[in-house]
Amino acid sequence: MLVLDPGDCIVFANGACELLLNQSERSMRGLGVTQVLDLPEDYVRNRDRGGLALLDTELVTRRGHRIRVDMTEALLPERGWRVVSLHDASAGRRHGVGDRGGARAAMGAAAMLAHEIKNPLSGIRGAAQLLGDAGGERELTELITTEVDRIAALIDRMQDFTDTRPPALAAANIYPLLAHAKRVAQAGFARGVTIEERFDPSLPDVMIDGDRFLQVILNLMKNAAEALAGRPNPRIQIATAYRHGMSASAAPGRPRQKLPIEICVLDNGPGAPIDITEHLFEPFVSGKPEGQGLGLPLVDKLVRDMGGIVAYAREGEPEWTVLRILLPRADA
Repeated sequence: MLVLDPGDCIVFANGACELLLNQSERSMRGLGVTQVLDLPEDYVRNRDRGGLALLDTELVTRRGHRIRVDMTEALLPERGWRVVSLHDASAGRRHGVGDRGGARAAMGAAAMLAHEIKNPLSGIRGAAQLLGDAGGERELTELITTEVDRIAALIDRMQDFTDTRPPALAAANIYPLLAHAKRVAQAGFARGVTIEERFDPSLPDVMIDGDRFLQVILNLMKNAAEALAGRPNPRIQIATAYRHGMSASAAPGRPRQKLPIEICVLDNGPGAPIDITEHLFEPFVSGKPEGQGLGLPLVDKLVRDMGGIVAYAREGEPEWTVLRILLPRADA
């Protein structure tokens, strides 16, 4: 964390910042921030709007040290000072924007499994039905067909990773889609859970594929409902906001673009186990005893296909689980 005075001179740097920049606070104090860091154009161009956030951006210190950080800046208007936070992004990406090798491997595995397993499953299911029709053990044949259907559904989910068709992006008002997702949740998997809304009524149209967006929101709400099972006073919140100055790259090699549209799905559950939080968007990683670890990787893929990013966090007091989606506005 850096604190800048009205002249953009450094007046404070905490210990974590000293380690990240490999420079002591004493040597930085009194210097202009541009004498310490080579700042990105996005920062210089947009910082006067009162707040700024740049995700997964590379900074170069004047000593030649390169770092990848999530960078945010907040204005303290009563004194004209600014607080700049630098979060080290090199150790692992919470939102899956880093190395996509694991996702590519999952896509290959999904295609192979779909081809090699699904056809034999249909034959097994048909044989079980014939046994039942012939007066065989109905309980056993029902067990076979039920388990075959369960495996086939899992294969269908894995096949979603192999869909490389570009999304049908169009300007859309997300609120009818959010309302539909809420109705589906309350009628099914989130029955008995309080679902609250915290909406920005002035949110502009968003550039999305409506079907994929709805699939993303339903997946996140289902995850939240499952995390709340057996907990007292279970609550889910759907929140929207417009974040000025927010920009990021949806994947390596893609240009940085503005992502001001924020949609959050929150729940008051316990959150993911701490040892897997850095890997939640990798395939086959799950904190649930019977989870397959495919829901959040699929959400990550669908959001990235629409040019956005998704991140996991624990925020507030008491802490809530937050799945935050950032997307481009339609007229960007």
